[in-house]
This record gives sequence, C-alpha cells and structure tokens, in this order.
Amino acid sequence: MAHEVSVHIVSFNSEDYIQACLDSVLEQTYPISQIIVIDNASSDRTRIILGKFQNKIEVIVNSVNTGFAQAHNQAIHASNSNYYLVLNPDVILDREFVAKLVEVMMCHSNVGSVTGKLIRSQRQEIIDSTGLIINRARRAFDRGENQCAVKWKDKAEVFGVSGAAAFYRRTMVEEVSIEGEFFDEDFFAYKEDVDVAWRAQLLGWKAYYEPEAIAIHERGWKSGSRKRQHIFVRRLSYINRYKMLVKNDRIVYVIRHLMPIIWYEILSFGYVIFKEPLLLPIWIDFWTKIPKMLKKRKWIKSRQKASNSNVYKWFND
Repeated sequence: MAHEVSVHIVSFNSEDYIQACLDSVLEQTYPISQIIVIDNASSDRTRIILGKFQNKIEVIVNSVNTGFAQAHNQAIHASNSNYYLVLNPDVILDREFVAKLVEVMMCHSNVGSVTGKLIRSQRQEIIDSTGLIINRARRAFDRGENQCAVKWKDKAEVFGVSGAAAFYRRTMVEEVSIEGEFFDEDFFAYKEDVDVAWRAQLLGWKAYYEPEAIAIHERGWKSGSRKRQHIFVRRLSYINRYKMLVKNDRIVYVIRHLMPIIWYEILSFGYVIFKEPLLLPIWIDFWTKIPKMLKKRKWIKSRQKASNSNVYKWFND
C-alpha cells in the first residue's frame, strides 16, 4: 500500500486506558500496517494487558521511563510507514479517524501534520483540542479547549497539532528531525509537540484540522489540581517553554512582541517565587543545556524555508 500508517503509543502505568485505546486502533476502517507500543517501565498491569494483544501489536519494553520524546523517537525509528499516528494511551478513536486524516494528507502535499476533533471523555459535547494555538507571549494552548464541540465543524489550517493524537507525514518527520530526534529528547516530556509545530512551520510545513476525524481524550490529569502533579512534571512543563524559545524564536519578533512577553514573564516569575519556589532549581539544568539549544537553533535557522511573517501570523493576542 502506498499510504501505509503505523500507530505509536507510549505507555506508562496506563492500565486504566490502554485496552480501550488499542481496541479502537484495531477497529479502524483504514488498514494499519504496524502498531508499536513502547512501554516506559510500567509497574502496574499495563504489560499484562498488552500481552492480550499478542501478534497484533509490537511491544518494546524499556527498563526505565525514558520520557515521551525519546520513547516516541524510538517508535519512529522502528517504523517505515508513510504516516505516523502518535497516540496517547488515554485516547479512543472513532472508526474513521485514520481514514479521514489520510484523505487530508493525500489532498495536500505540503501538510506535514493533521489532527482531528478531540473531545472530552466525561463531557463529549466539549472540545479537548482541535490543534495548537500560540499567542504573542509565547504561551501555547489547545485550540477550542472547553468550548462547545458543535462550533468546530470547519476544516482549517492550524499552527500545529496536539501530541495526544498527532498524525505526521514521514517525509516531514525526516526533514525536521535534528540528529535523528523528531521530538527533542532534552524536553523529556511536555511542550515537545509545540516545539515540533514551531520547527515545522519554520521549515515550511503546514498543519491541518479535520473535524470529521473524531477521538475521545481522557486527559485525567487536567481535572485535578496542579499541586497534585509531581514536582518533576511541573518543572518540565515550566522550563521547556524556555528551551523552545531559545531554539525557535526570532529576535526581531521578540522585540515586536516585547510587551506581552515581559508582562507574562513578570506574572510567571512572581507566581513561581511566591507559590512554587521548588520549580527554580530546574534553571540549573536549563543553563547547562544552552549550548545544545543554540546548536539546534543554528540547525533550524540554516534550514528555514518559510518567511518570518508567515510563521508569526499564528502568534495572536
């Protein structure tokens, strides 16, 4: 088949979700050539459940939790399909999900990533994500999040796609990968999908939203308090923003958007100082990684194809 699709899932203590997720993948109307599950050292029943799908999926078990980025890169290197569906284990796909996204890719050769309409599991009339948006303060959000799902019925070009259910063209993945890394492994997890979206835009690739491709996303961690998240997770979510800016941002547009950036940084730093001072030690790790980030920045800049104006049109108020 000229348009082969592989599905890549990274599991980590995913016993509550993984079976329903895999069932939905196996029920796709579009033939899936390969299903790869990278298990990041789960300590619950995840691997027992994966064993039920023997001969239907490929399971690679890591001895330690290598993070979202490295594990998905591992899956990419193990696949040779035309398209990759990067999928969270807490997502359930409609039967036509993959077929609808393949149609988009076949019709638009300059589209490197596509996503569908992700809706909330507990309130399915509410949007979880229809892609990624980014503002002038460099804050990224899920497009349409918490809004009524029926409003998001139109196809559209978007800044990027959420890593929860991201459909990527292999040629784009290969073109934007830096030294074999599609997702930046210095991120470990969190905001690596935004980083990829920004890099792909700079290299001239488009992203797209297809409303007829529907999936349900549990995203249980968002319903709880931020304080309930492990400090390691909160530190990553906080510092990866700055890694992304060093790699991808353009000085002329930092100057143009200086006021919203400064205002956000004042609020953010004040919050960290008074509410979450335990986040601050992660800055040590950040400064040690600056040389690597600058090297990646040089790589990206040397291959930039899109004009800055075409990229920064996505940075709204």
